[in-house]
Parts: sequence; structure tokens; C-alpha cells
Amino acid sequence: MTVAPMPFPVRFLAILALLWMGAPTPATATTHPGQAELVREVARETGKSPQALNALLDGATRQQAILDAISRPAEAKPWKDYRPIFLTEQRIADGVAFYRAHRALLEQIGRQYGVAPEYIVAIVGVETSYGRNTGKYKVLDALVTLGLYYPPRATFFREQLKELLEMPDNRLAGPIDTLTGSYAGAQGWGQFMPTSIRDFAVDADQDGHIELSNSLPDIFASVANYFVKHGWIAGGPVAARAQPDGAARPIAVKDAKPQWPLEQLEAWGYAPLQPLSPAEPSSLQTLEGARGPEYWFTFQNFYVITRYNRSPLYAMAVDQLAQAIAAGVGQAEVAR
Repeated sequence: MTVAPMPFPVRFLAILALLWMGAPTPATATTHPGQAELVREVARETGKSPQALNALLDGATRQQAILDAISRPAEAKPWKDYRPIFLTEQRIADGVAFYRAHRALLEQIGRQYGVAPEYIVAIVGVETSYGRNTGKYKVLDALVTLGLYYPPRATFFREQLKELLEMPDNRLAGPIDTLTGSYAGAQGWGQFMPTSIRDFAVDADQDGHIELSNSLPDIFASVANYFVKHGWIAGGPVAARAQPDGAARPIAVKDAKPQWPLEQLEAWGYAPLQPLSPAEPSSLQTLEGARGPEYWFTFQNFYVITRYNRSPLYAMAVDQLAQAIAAGVGQAEVAR
């Protein structure tokens, strides 16, 4: 049987159809660079719906204010300007009041973990002014902005974003697209990043849900557990003032990790102003104080605080605030 040739318009449409069927399928359009690969990873590892993950990420917004904020951190300031931000009379007084209001719980958790309660209070005081300022940015916006649009630290923040998307509901304060926090995506009174929630957050009140914004047991225990898991030494020193002599050897350190026994620093010309064990593993921090250089012996517990925030200025502020709070609590008890 002879088949009549198709009319030209029909042949043309048929050819187009064949070409279309043989062409590669175009990639699904995404809102953010790297979103497709991220969604594939999370879906593969958790079984979550790619459509739901894409819808969640499509709702996130790149925030220029977040990129601006991370480019000017407070830790870039010299100590003489950084210290007054956190060591104010008001913050100390608020810390004393906060400690006294929650003393039983703080001291119970302090005994359980071996972390002095004033350091738990100081962390919450420095991070969020005792829970009053936990951050105004949407956590999802922050982590999308820094993980997908900020090359200098994209690896770290993409990991945080991935962890947020993978996190079980009982470790979050609510739906992911409703969470708020810092410009860096930290959450709760202690400002935990998603991987810190995963690794160190504690359900201290045993209600089956880790709540870092509304459960004081969970908040306090999570901060203490973070310290312990990073090597906190119960009763150990944090920092102590050092006095250089005229021939003191200049010492540069790349981080706060203890590197020498204290007696070695003494041999290099730095004298302690209080009794300390000569064998205590230590390091030395030189800070730009209001009246010139300040020299500080720092120890393992100081290093642990820098695992919370890597800046030695941050660790020094936490230490000095903790001491001021403890002194204030003690004075209040004597006055009673």
C-alpha cells in the first residue's frame, strides 16, 4: 500500500516533535545558585520531598543587610572599643538579677556539668542580653544568603543550611520558615548554629523537644554541655593578667590554644599577678586596652570559650562579665 506524503505543515510539526523528544530535558529552574544540588543532597539523605524543599528555599530571600553585617563584625574592633559593648553596668546588673532569679536551676546544672553558673549566665548575657534580643533575621534567609551568596565562608554556611533543612522537628523552635535569629543564622538565647544544635543541644527538661528559646533547663544545659564537649576543666582558670618586664620576648599566637607551661612564659619575661601553677598549660594574649597594651595569660577554659566564638575578645568579655556577675551575686548575699 502506497502511503501518501504528509502535507508540508504537518511534516514540519512532526519534525519539531521528534526534535523536542530527543532534546535533553531542561534543568528545573531554581531561585538560588546551588539550590538544585543542595535539594538533591538533602532529599537523598533524608527522604524529604524535593518539591517541599524547593518551595521552602524559593521562599527565602538574599538579604544585602546580612552580607553587610558579616563584613563588619564587632570582633574586628580593638579591645578598648569591644569591651565597653559588653561590660556595662546595666549588663552586669541584669546578669546579677538573672542569676539570682534562676539560681537553683543554674547551680544544679553547674554541678551536673562542672561549669560555673556565672559562665552560663555570661554567655546568655553576651549573646542575647539574657534572652531579650535573640535576633531579627529569618534564619532561612541568613543561611541561604551566606551559604549560597557569600563565597568567603560559603562552605561553613552551606553546611549550616543543609543541617537546618535536615534537622528533625523536635530540635527546632517551629517551622523552618518561621525561625528568627542572628544575621549568621544562630538561634535561641545561647545563639546555637544548626550543627551546634545537632551536636550539643540538650533536652534537659526531658519533654522530648529541644527548645533553646523557651526552656531554661534546655538553654542552660546546652551551653554547659557545649563547654564540656569542647574540653572545659571544672574549676580551672580562664585568664589572668600578666606583667611583662623590660626584656619580655614578643609572643605571637595564631589562636588561644594553650601552648606552653606557665613557667615558660615567665622565663620569657611575663610575670603572673596572682598565684598560679607553674605547670599550667597556657598561652598569651596581647590586647589593645584603653591605657595601652594588656597582657593576659589564657588557659584551657579560655580556649573552650573561643570554640563558641573564635575571637579572643569575645572570650575575654565572657570571662570578665562572668567574674563581675559572680562578684555582684556575692555582694548581694553579703548585704542580706
